[in-house]
Amino acid sequence: MIVDDHPMVIEGLKALLEDEEGILVKDCFTNGESTLIYLDDHDADVILLDVNLPDINGVDMVVPILSRQKHAKILVLSTYNEGSIITKMIKNGVKGYLMKNVGADELTSAIYKVNDGGVYYDKSVQMILADSAAQDVVQLPKLTRREKHVLSLIAAGKRTNDIAEELYISPLTVETHRRNLMQKLKVSNAAAMVRFAMENGLI
Repeated sequence: MIVDDHPMVIEGLKALLEDEEGILVKDCFTNGESTLIYLDDHDADVILLDVNLPDINGVDMVVPILSRQKHAKILVLSTYNEGSIITKMIKNGVKGYLMKNVGADELTSAIYKVNDGGVYYDKSVQMILADSAAQDVVQLPKLTRREKHVLSLIAAGKRTNDIAEELYISPLTVETHRRNLMQKLKVSNAAAMVRFAMENGLI
């Protein structure tokens, strides 16, 4: 199944795939609404999905598609190369992401791979994801040794007075460290602070 806002792109993809063994293009759509209506009553093994659609953003299409067809594999084929978009679509459940300048052989290989349960990202997408991951690491806040110590004790479930006694500081100083930690980690409560710290290797 192909979903793209350019009819010429759809025709080109159909012509490209029509002679491929094991691949049958069942239907094509140029907007999100008609795609979702179709999927209410029809299935698709692999869906080639563009990001830029006239009515519903491709990023926002992933969840409703999978809610209708949980076994469908979504393979994004787009010109969008922004790390945030790619990451969001992967988190939403797509199985692959290709730029539209990939060759025919790579496209068909990607279709076969995701249909078999694998994932596929072309080389340029892999580089974008690697750069995004590196930027995320760089943007993690830097904590002082004392802040890390306080954070580890909070994570261990210790109360302010217990932390103050263990570190030989006043309860007021502990609370100051707690507020500073929540500001640095951009969270609003202790539970979120601990979860963020553990997920990002800060403790």
